[in-house]
Amino acid sequence: MIKVVNTLRVKKGKVNEVAALFSKAKSVHTFNGFVFMEVLIKENAEEYDELQVSTTWEDHASFEVWRESRETRKAHESQDKQEKEDNPILGSEISTFEIFVQHHPA
Repeated sequence: MIKVVNTLRVKKGKVNEVAALFSKAKSVHTFNGFVFMEVLIKENAEEYDELQVSTTWEDHASFEVWRESRETRKAHESQDKQEKEDNPILGSEISTFEIFVQHHPA
């Protein structure tokens, strides 16, 4: 399995507004190989707020199918149309991780 983390730098005071965009299930939840999603808000950030959208996938191939999908392109195109000065997102970085081990309650 892999974990994909999209770290978003957000204007101070706007993190809850951005996090709310992820509160309802979207098309990603319907893709084969999708396991689960978590949205994490970093505490005590100083210069800007930070949000991490973390998705877990069965494999890289499943993630790539989602990434290249029409739904994904459509969602990101609408974000790109928003005026730069109105956009609370300052930047983002995507990281992928191999899940080496997981421990679950006994």
